[in-house]
Amino acid sequence: MSVIYLNGEFVPEQEARVSVYDHGFLYGDGVFEGIRAYGGKVFRLEDHVSRLFDSARAIMLCVPMTQEEMCEAILETLRRNKLTDGYIRPIVTRGVGDLGLDPNKCCASSVVIISQKWAAMYGNLYDIGLTAVTVTVRRNSPAALPPNIKSLNYLNNILGKIEANIKGGNEAIFLDAEGTVSEGSGDNIFVIKNGKIYTPPTINNLRGITREAVVELAEERGYSVKEGDLGLFDLYTADEVFVTGTAAEVAPVTKIDGREIGNGTPGPITVELMKAFRDLTNTKGTPI
Repeated sequence: MSVIYLNGEFVPEQEARVSVYDHGFLYGDGVFEGIRAYGGKVFRLEDHVSRLFDSARAIMLCVPMTQEEMCEAILETLRRNKLTDGYIRPIVTRGVGDLGLDPNKCCASSVVIISQKWAAMYGNLYDIGLTAVTVTVRRNSPAALPPNIKSLNYLNNILGKIEANIKGGNEAIFLDAEGTVSEGSGDNIFVIKNGKIYTPPTINNLRGITREAVVELAEERGYSVKEGDLGLFDLYTADEVFVTGTAAEVAPVTKIDGREIGNGTPGPITVELMKAFRDLTNTKGTPI
């Protein structure tokens, strides 16, 4: 049974409870991060915590600790669970309020940190590639709910995942309201064409930390990486497609909407970047 950080205390999993009046439960009013530890080190811990605080700031949610204190609480949660490799989920909710929407009625925010073992999200598909499908559900407009607020309200993503499941896809691909490519239900998207790498700008998708790391790795290896709008044509005619995310890591996509991508197997640049990312996570990070 794991140990959970809950509002300054470490409690057994079965005792980690929040009120049914917590606005995180009632309305998805809160923010979270997904973080990974590899070989006794947490990958880009400070970047993840900074993004968590940015999400909180955007919704005027007070985090009752400093970023440094959050980092230490995450590390201590891993220590208490004797984890050197695993997934960490820090969550900040608006806290207990009433059944109304007004966040000013909430007395104090809550902080929860969960850590557990979790292998790469797509299992054996890293060797053969994902089958992705575009979904009719559109990505939330930045004018309605900016995707760079990593909020507890993930229903948009879940609706896309439901549709992908129905259509037999391992992952959903969202388009935005204008019909341009946004992201997957849990990852960013990259397209490779003629040796050049393209990815959508982060106005319509999450500013992924794994995304950023992979861009750096690609540029270090001499590849051109360009942000710009992508359409379905760009996906269907790509030489390679891959996705990135904390849970997904770096995963090849070899079929989209029934069309084989490239020759239908993980492409050479994707495979090179997958290895580079594994090497990076095995050598860099904040010691637990």
